[in-house]
Amino acid sequence: MTTGEIDDESFGGVTPDAARRLLLGAVEAFAERGFHATTTRDIAGRAGMSPAALYIHYKTKEELLFHISRVGHERSVAVLEEAVASAPDSAERLARAVRAFVRWHAEHHTTARVVQYELAALGEEHYARIVLLRRRSEEILRAVLEEGVAAGEFDIPDLRGTALAVMSLCIDVARWFSPEGRRTPDEIGTLYADLALRMAGHRPAGLTSSSG
Repeated sequence: MTTGEIDDESFGGVTPDAARRLLLGAVEAFAERGFHATTTRDIAGRAGMSPAALYIHYKTKEELLFHISRVGHERSVAVLEEAVASAPDSAERLARAVRAFVRWHAEHHTTARVVQYELAALGEEHYARIVLLRRRSEEILRAVLEEGVAAGEFDIPDLRGTALAVMSLCIDVARWFSPEGRRTPDEIGTLYADLALRMAGHRPAGLTSSSG
């Protein structure tokens, strides 16, 4: 695998080109070997650069991880915000949010694995900044659930717990997704949107209980 095959558009705004290539090399290395087992020489080699060139753009390996985490979390927040912006009701907002969130984690599964599962390697200050972004994603989902309960669309005894469960379900796609699998990102998104609606206690319009 080369860096050109990994989530180019996720880091499209990173300049100069050398800095972007280093981020892509770090994504590849961290996903394959884990943060602690990866060396700066490994990252630079994957980017087609010398180890000394890395320090022109990033002070430490941890700073690379922070930039990857920041870009990934900012993008996932934007995906959620865009998904819920124009939906006509809470059920559709939840379905669109889950479909989009799942699709991003599947389509960018290599980056997403690093973003979601290497957080513990961040320094204290960087970790705190990423946690704020992570909370924003949770807040968007929780707000959709709260609005649905208020509108009578959802029946949720534990709002916070359900929001965390839905978010965890979506994030975990990055851990196991493979392009060679039998389901596409869109198909998984549709499946998980239905699961999320069930978790929220949503009953489709016109569907009533029957005694026999």
